[in-house]
Amino acid sequence: MIFFEEKRKEVMKHIEKFMLEKISEYLKPVDTIWQPSDFLPDATRETFFSEIKELQESAAGLSYDLIAVLIGDTITEEALPTYESWLTMVEGVSKDEEGGWMKWTRHWTSEENRHGDLLNKYLFLSGRVNMRMMEVSTQYLIADGFEIGTGRDPYRNFIYTSFQELATNVSHRRVASQAKKDGDTLLSKMCGVIAGDEARHAKAYKYFIEKIFEVDPNEAMIAFEDMMRKKIVMPAHFLREVGLKVGQTFGHFTDAAQRLGIYTAIDYVDILKELIDDWHIESVTDLTETGEKARDYIMNLPDRLLRVAERMKNPMLEYKFSWING
Repeated sequence: MIFFEEKRKEVMKHIEKFMLEKISEYLKPVDTIWQPSDFLPDATRETFFSEIKELQESAAGLSYDLIAVLIGDTITEEALPTYESWLTMVEGVSKDEEGGWMKWTRHWTSEENRHGDLLNKYLFLSGRVNMRMMEVSTQYLIADGFEIGTGRDPYRNFIYTSFQELATNVSHRRVASQAKKDGDTLLSKMCGVIAGDEARHAKAYKYFIEKIFEVDPNEAMIAFEDMMRKKIVMPAHFLREVGLKVGQTFGHFTDAAQRLGIYTAIDYVDILKELIDDWHIESVTDLTETGEKARDYIMNLPDRLLRVAERMKNPMLEYKFSWING
């Protein structure tokens, strides 16, 4: 076990220098990146109330399911204290405040923080949402914490974040597209820029794992297999409303996303295929027998999951969220 941990530390130290070289590609300068106020009504202007009225008129055309998905996405984005503390607990990640990993974690968190801030203010102004019930769910999500099967292992954590960032990119991009169809161009722009951030962040975490595969392919392969056997559970899995247990709300949230085609079982398979391609899983060398078995499992998994996904029926709308007015 000591050797295992020391090897992880060595590898993380090795890839830290590559991460520092690439950090400007994956994170934007604070003084030039977009901020929530760039999109929202400005309270210092005389037109503030007419801008809110216009926002509310556009938001009135959004479907019930889209509002539900948007709220779930917002609550997930706002649980950042959980994600930041989780990343700082990863083994082998230097806790040196001036070091590359802590710099990455702080700057990544600061970019992500804008997402929940923007969407929360939009929902507040929209008039469509019971904000107190939504805020309770946000507090629950942070207070409950979440067990995603990664432990403190950096390999499993960065495999998880690679998958999760790709999934949030898909979700925000599709919400943007649906909002545009529903006539809300402002929300469409908001979700579009958030999706752009998530795409950049996904590239970063995928790059970290790519570098790990170069120096420790066997353990990286085993970690990838382990995470896929456990299934990648989205942070929204731990959403709950007042009076409900962890997991119950998530089922209704995913039903809404599935009905709209925002994020589906097919998307899960597509993301897995993308990671298999990007990490060149088929051509990885220097694997032990265990590593080869792990690769076989990963390579066969998309077809298995696709067969299951194709048999799934579109769920009916039969649940009322406490988050949504009316």
